[in-house]
Formats: sequence, C-alpha cells, structure tokens
Amino acid sequence: MLFAEALRSLRASASTTLAATMTVLIGMFLLGLFIALGSWVVSWSDHVKKEVIVKVFFCTQMSCGYEASSAQINAVAAKLHADPRVKTFTFVSQDEALKRMRKRLPEVFKVGLPSNPFPASEEVEPKKAEYADAIYKSFTPHSQGVESVNYGQKTAKRILSVAKVIESIFLLAVVILLVASTLLIANTIRLSIFSRRREIEVMKLVGATNWFVRGPFMLEGLITGVTGSVAAVILLLLGKELALPRILGHINGGSDVSAIPFSLNALALVLVGLLLGAAGSGLTLRRFLRV
Repeated sequence: MLFAEALRSLRASASTTLAATMTVLIGMFLLGLFIALGSWVVSWSDHVKKEVIVKVFFCTQMSCGYEASSAQINAVAAKLHADPRVKTFTFVSQDEALKRMRKRLPEVFKVGLPSNPFPASEEVEPKKAEYADAIYKSFTPHSQGVESVNYGQKTAKRILSVAKVIESIFLLAVVILLVASTLLIANTIRLSIFSRRREIEVMKLVGATNWFVRGPFMLEGLITGVTGSVAAVILLLLGKELALPRILGHINGGSDVSAIPFSLNALALVLVGLLLGAAGSGLTLRRFLRV
C-alpha cells in the first residue's frame, strides 16, 4: 500500500523526482570517484612515507680520524633494537655501500679508486614516518663511532605535509558531498509535500494517521537515493572498465599502491544513497510536514 502510494507520488511529480535522482546520481558519482581517487592517493602517500629512511653513518679514518669499532657498531644496533619507534634496521657495510654507488653511478667509477671512501651505516625504517625526526635526534654526531645522521629532513617534512593536506581535503570533500546530497533530497521531498499539501489536508480530515501520510514520502526519498546511487555505480563501472586502464598506463606507483576495491566502493555508495534518502526525507518531514 505504502509502496504503491510512493510510486504514484513519484509519477505525479516526475520532474522533481528526476531532478532529485539526477542530483543523487551526480553526488554519488563524484563521491565514488573521490573515494577511489582519494583512497589511491592516501595509499600512494603511505607508500612514499615508507621511503623515509634514517641513515646512521659510522666514522671512518677519513671523516673522524678513526674507524668505528665493532663494539660501537653493536651498541648502535642495540640502541635501535630497543627503540620502540624503529620498525627495522639494516647494516650496510663499506663494501656494500661501494657496490651500491658503483651500480648507481657507473661512469664515476671508470677510474679506479685508491681506497673505499664510503662509510658503513645503519638504514633505519621508522614505524611511522613521523618518528624519523625523533630517531634522528636520538643520535649525537661525532660521538660513539657515529659520524653523522641523515634522513632528508626537508624532503620528509614536505612528504608529511603533503600527505596531511591530501587526507584533510579527502575528508572535507566527502563531508561536503554528503551534506549537499542530503539537503538536495530534502528540498525535493519538500517540493513534493508542498505540491500535495491539499491532498494531505484531506487525508488528515478523513482520519489518516501520521505514519500513513509520512510513509510514501519516506519511501520516495529511499527510492530516489537508491536509484541515483545504483546509476552512479553503473557509470563508475563503465569508467573503471573503459577509462581507468588508459589513466593507469601513465601513472607510476608502487606495487603496494592501490585504491579501495570497487565492490566495497559500490556497496558503500548504495548504502550511503539509502541513508541519504532516509535522512533527507526524515529531515524534511520533521521540519515542513505539519501533521
């Protein structure tokens, strides 16, 4: 009974219903697109954060006038092992450092070197990129066999600030889209109520209960929200199959960089559309329907 009444109301106000459905479609499409893009960018920022490495360089005869002893190197390793901010650390010997540099810059090594100028080091991966500065400050250069400590402070701070801005923009955009869609559905329901105000008065005069009057409008909001969301999911699916492969071909990301699975995104959009329809209808009925 309520469902039939809701369908009749939708047909009677076809223009406003179509406008509301298109509004939800656009809002949910943008929301789904932003969730996919935002989750990919957040994943990318997490990937970049993992590249923030603290490097502890040990003394050499050339830099400090003495070689760091095995005891000093072991003491640094023990300190890193006991630090709760450290995820992993890897010892890089002088020979390994020379090998890496020769691989990176082979043209520089065409002429042989009289000795190995590269110091041994510990490469430290923090549990969070934000811990890099604290780990850096926990060491004193030119003491206990440590020549210097470096983690690319400027680059790391720039990465962290960009990641924070990205996460803030993503959250703000999602909130704006949700609020805008809710208000637009509410406004559409309000117009539908206004156009049928005399019919509602007659229904009340003949003894219709409040829920009998409210029911069709609630269903109307739910149907509008779900229909717009499903249409948005279809458009996103087409974009995923047709446009996404071409876009990804021009983007270089790590193997661990990925967006939220499409199935979860689609499910979230349908649920959000359902909730938006209910919220928009409830908000309007509470404020504008005097029954």
